Amino acid sequence: MTHQPDMPEPKGQVSDAVKGNWVDHLAPGWTRPYLRLSRADRPIGTWLLLLPCWWGLLLAAASTGRFGLFDVWILVGCAAGAWLMRGAGCTWNDITDRDFDAQVERTRSRPIPSGQVSVKQAAAWMGLQALIAFAILLSFNLPAILLGIAALVPVLVYPFAKRFTWWPQVFLGIAFNWGALLAWTAHAGALEAPAVALYLAGMAWTLFYDTIYAYQDTEDDALIGVKSTARLFGDSPRLWLRAFLIVTVVLMALAIILALAPLNNMLVLVVALGSAWFLGWHLAWQMRMLDIDDAQNCLRLFRANRDAGLIPVLFLAAAVLL
Repeated sequence: MTHQPDMPEPKGQVSDAVKGNWVDHLAPGWTRPYLRLSRADRPIGTWLLLLPCWWGLLLAAASTGRFGLFDVWILVGCAAGAWLMRGAGCTWNDITDRDFDAQVERTRSRPIPSGQVSVKQAAAWMGLQALIAFAILLSFNLPAILLGIAALVPVLVYPFAKRFTWWPQVFLGIAFNWGALLAWTAHAGALEAPAVALYLAGMAWTLFYDTIYAYQDTEDDALIGVKSTARLFGDSPRLWLRAFLIVTVVLMALAIILALAPLNNMLVLVVALGSAWFLGWHLAWQMRMLDIDDAQNCLRLFRANRDAGLIPVLFLAAAVLL
């Protein structure tokens, strides 16, 4: 049998993109640099931004005992908004980090440092995505709209955090879990304590998964002076990761109890608490599998957090249906 040569990688493919992704193989050629700026070839970030939105909506719906057509729109609107705002945020990140990205092996193939798009083109693309997302946001109630506007502050600050703190993952957590506050408010009409507890649980979860992600770049980050929790924790991250796991589970359980205990429905409460319990087991499995010296292992476990984040979605959806 003759050996079949490997298919060449598509022109301009980013090094850490999902192999065989639709952007590199199906999207029109002129759109690919812009879709790569939005990380459409790496969908995990959209999931990690979206899932806290769905947590907040479903927990709010379970607490009120109602889920209507507008809630379906909130689900869909959050999905579209997460894709757009993740894209706009990543484009902003690539604009601000273009000089750093050119010095890091994993990121030098991104569209700006590789010359696929100019900074002006990237800025225009960022603005277009943000405007469409804002149009979606306007369909929600006023408190949710105001929260959505406020979310721009951590989005703008995050790319600079690794320049001045060892904890840039905190700033990522602030930005990436804002949807838990927004989606709860879009359903309930007001921001309440359970949403805040859920938001803080999401921040702890972000610290967990993004620390794992950051171990891919520790050597390059050290050379160029970029800070991260991975560099801070060094060869001993497990104590910290275990702490993030525990805080995630405890705060998510607290959010569920605050939201659902007043219903006096033990079945609904127990089913919803399965969110925190089984999410915790998934994070524990990630810790057992983690090899911080293997970049591919870190990337694979980071991507596994889509499935981890879907666990609360399933249990909270079941609680809504009961």
